[in-house]
Amino acid sequence: MLGKLVIGGLLALVLAAPGSAAAPPRVLLMPGVTYSRQVELTPHGPVAVHVITAPRPSGLYGLTAALSNNTVVGREGLTAIERRASASATVAGVNGDFFSASGEPSGIVLRSGTLDHPAEASRSSIGVGTDGSLRVERIEYDGIWRGLSGRRPLQLNRPPGANGVSLFTRSWGATTPTIAGSVEAILPVLPPTTPNTDLAATVAQIGSSNGGTRIPPGGAVILARGTGAARFAAEAPAGTALVLRFILTPTWSDVTDAIGGGPLLADGRIVLVAVDGAAAGYSVGMTNFELALTLVRLGAVTGSALGSGTATTMAFDGTLVNRPSAQGGELPLSDALLVSYYGVYAPPPLAAELSPNGDGVGEKQTLAYKIVRPSTVTACLAGPGGVTQTLDSGVRAPGAYRFPWAPTGAPEGRWRFSVTAVDDRGQRSTADRTFTLDTTLGFLRVPASVTVRRGGSSLRASFVLAHPAQVTAAVERPGGAIVRTLFKRRLDAATIPVGWNGRDERGVLPFAGTYGLRVTATNELGTVSLVQPFRIRRG
Repeated sequence: MLGKLVIGGLLALVLAAPGSAAAPPRVLLMPGVTYSRQVELTPHGPVAVHVITAPRPSGLYGLTAALSNNTVVGREGLTAIERRASASATVAGVNGDFFSASGEPSGIVLRSGTLDHPAEASRSSIGVGTDGSLRVERIEYDGIWRGLSGRRPLQLNRPPGANGVSLFTRSWGATTPTIAGSVEAILPVLPPTTPNTDLAATVAQIGSSNGGTRIPPGGAVILARGTGAARFAAEAPAGTALVLRFILTPTWSDVTDAIGGGPLLADGRIVLVAVDGAAAGYSVGMTNFELALTLVRLGAVTGSALGSGTATTMAFDGTLVNRPSAQGGELPLSDALLVSYYGVYAPPPLAAELSPNGDGVGEKQTLAYKIVRPSTVTACLAGPGGVTQTLDSGVRAPGAYRFPWAPTGAPEGRWRFSVTAVDDRGQRSTADRTFTLDTTLGFLRVPASVTVRRGGSSLRASFVLAHPAQVTAAVERPGGAIVRTLFKRRLDAATIPVGWNGRDERGVLPFAGTYGLRVTATNELGTVSLVQPFRIRRG
């Protein structure tokens, strides 16, 4: 199983591998950002490919690196990382780079221009420029410190070797790692660790330790070992003014965020790709070569793999969208790559198909929006015949706002919930969601269990059709696969009986288990569907 990043261009999400189906439908996650899932049929078995597509980073959109728990060490699930980020943005993302058992990432982590972890020269790094462009290159890291003598090598937020020296900031964690026989120096104040910049700091105190020293907020601790400890103690006694520099080659002076281990299409749009695997019959996964072919078919001109295997995870707004192969589901990660949206976000309505007919299905509606900055907001509801309602208007603080809506007397048809927001930076954003108000179909009654046997009818069900419509009734499996289409015809308003003899399309009795009866009705109001589960027992 492989987790992949693509920065791409075309909104065509066709992954045209041999035997693949047509382009799958796209689901709107947030303004400008869509998700699709496609199953490709390959000689090795099916492959489930998940794709999130977003605009080029700029203005209301960003592509940012995120650390688990906001620290280098420790691990956290992608859904938890996204939930923490939700106060400042609406996010969709994938797992980041490979990591150690402690949670330390294997490659670069650069957040908002601050270097949290050095690059690994043997692997590619993904950088996002100030203009929204993507950089995928091998980056060399060279950290130095200078005290009373010449330049000396310096690691960053990484345990030093036997004779090494490392700087630890609060991005590492609350305390330095426990290493016996070390020398540690406290730097009470240190500027952000911006790459390729001289950083000045003063040694407040220095002495022998076994690590585990508290790292001061806004400052740092230097931990040295072996010959490095002896040299540091001699060249950086208390009161010494140090100069630190973290050099990246190439300099990446225009890069604000980066992560170890991305792709660019002609118009620079972002495409995050996750491929499920290790699940025979569902998704067998891809090799790196097969993934490269998929990226080419997506239109990528630049690409790089992220962490793979059981760590492969894709989520939106704190909810998984793929099926991780790790035992127990989602695996805690070291870091993640997030598409961040800073405008107004409207989640899907409580009921996509509102049907206030008293059958207990689709009776109530709740609409909502979220803003992450102080904004002037207008939220309106528009329905058939030019009907409009203003649900909210005025200056609003960051947060989520919900509006229960009673459809009493409202005309049937398609409705649109629209929210416009102008934040305190003058950025304007809009979010739209639609739903249907349609009482055509209701009161689907299906027995809880059905016994199928040779001879005789097995299922007796019924539903109420309030308006004439083209109606299809079918028995399906939990995943939606059709077992038997019972009928498809035009019907007038009435209570409609449904019967099934307990056989599939080939005349074979199905296995015992959970199934569903789905009824779909289409007319001038739109298409509505009801499904009711039931269990099959073999007689």
